[in-house]
Amino acid sequence: FEKHLIQEERSSVTIEKYMRVVKKFFEFIGTQNVTKDVVINYKRFLIKSGYAVRSINAMLASLNSFLAYSGLGDCRVKSMKTQKQIYCKEDKELTKAEYIRLLSIAKKQPRLYYVMQTICGTGIRVSELSYFNVEAVQRGEVVVSCKNKTRTILLPRKLQKELLHYAKQ
Repeated sequence: FEKHLIQEERSSVTIEKYMRVVKKFFEFIGTQNVTKDVVINYKRFLIKSGYAVRSINAMLASLNSFLAYSGLGDCRVKSMKTQKQIYCKEDKELTKAEYIRLLSIAKKQPRLYYVMQTICGTGIRVSELSYFNVEAVQRGEVVVSCKNKTRTILLPRKLQKELLHYAKQ
């Protein structure tokens, strides 16, 4: 029952957000007819308003859904392209002292300790942990297949030895 209520609450928040986006669009266009040019101008307005790219894309997705539902699918616009950031900003990175402190606290829970060592030592995502098994660690490389992409993670020798020691325990 609780799960159902949470889903219902999320749905209502999503609908409210969708309605806010559509209302804002109609406030922008006033009495103009909805045309592709008007929607493009609205997109430019959102960009000039200083919204983050992700926010603009979320608003455009809602608006595009509304346009398609309303039979105005030819007025939809493309979302803004974003370049994936390979590296995170320095202020978002852990310092060496913070990392060491986290590891010292995690040592009380060996599984957590080695999960943290693996993530930080290889740069993998949490979802990729499931690809780590004894055979892969013994080889020193883990083949990860996610989102139609396959990549090989090479394990640092020290981490490989620690994980194998943990597996024996």
